[in-house]
Amino acid sequence: MPNDQPAGLFSRLKAGLRRSRKALTTPLTELIKGPVKIDSGLLDELETVLLSADVGVQASQRLLETLRAQASRDASHDANALLSQLQSGMLEILQPVAQPLVIRHDPDGPFMILMVGVNGAGKTTTIAKLAHRFQRQGQAVMLAAGDTFRAAAITQLQNWGQRYQLPVVAQQPGADSASVIYDALESARARHMDILIADTAGRLHTQSGLMDELAKIKRIAGKINANAPHETLLVIDAGTGQNAIAQARQFHDAIGITGLVLSKLDGTAKGGVALAIAEQLKIPIRFIGIGESIDDLRPFNSADFAAALLGQSSPP
Repeated sequence: MPNDQPAGLFSRLKAGLRRSRKALTTPLTELIKGPVKIDSGLLDELETVLLSADVGVQASQRLLETLRAQASRDASHDANALLSQLQSGMLEILQPVAQPLVIRHDPDGPFMILMVGVNGAGKTTTIAKLAHRFQRQGQAVMLAAGDTFRAAAITQLQNWGQRYQLPVVAQQPGADSASVIYDALESARARHMDILIADTAGRLHTQSGLMDELAKIKRIAGKINANAPHETLLVIDAGTGQNAIAQARQFHDAIGITGLVLSKLDGTAKGGVALAIAEQLKIPIRFIGIGESIDDLRPFNSADFAAALLGQSSPP
């Protein structure tokens, strides 16, 4: 297991969410100087700030309702009190989707994770980070180079495999992706691997033909093990903002997403999209990417995320 102390983890999370935090807290503290009254004018301003950070309309409205309810009990607030109330409201939204990925033993073969996403979301790098994490937990991990559309993707995965001594099943560029993953699943079972992580070609969520290919991969995997894939993870670039909602919804409708990875949170001011996803889609957020280091893929913790997003203290 990673050996970071909890305080260190929270500091790195705060550092990773620096841009998102600045986008939220800077206009909020400018708006709220000294004791203020929560009225319709202030709430309108707050809504603008939340929407600019890609919190989304539904999540923003829910947060504002929380503040209205508090205002009915105590109309006078300062910036710290308001941020604390926002933190509590965010936690209510995020807690239900903060469900860690549990690797379950399957006597019929390895626990298979199918990785999907659009081009440029950071899918292949996320695979390497996941594999390294599981490897440090003592799991035997194999990779499947199912992105046969790009030769560079196969090479990239093979390079990660060499770096961390991970077996990689690959074929020539242009090979049938489902065939590669079928071979990998059979090989992983024969070698008694614990986990198989299968890469797939990046695709736009609007490309129905490629989405059908993912459905084919799931059917083929199911012929070897009725439970496979055990997890279908969608990697989303947090910087895409509200477009991430459309991506997740269409991938989910097409193949059934069981978990999300929010990547590149350190490079965007739109970290509020986690709230939009949680409020609208209810799909578990398994991991978040908060940096480029191999150890910067972290299980999603709702309390820490809400605190770091608003620059508040780490929860006890």
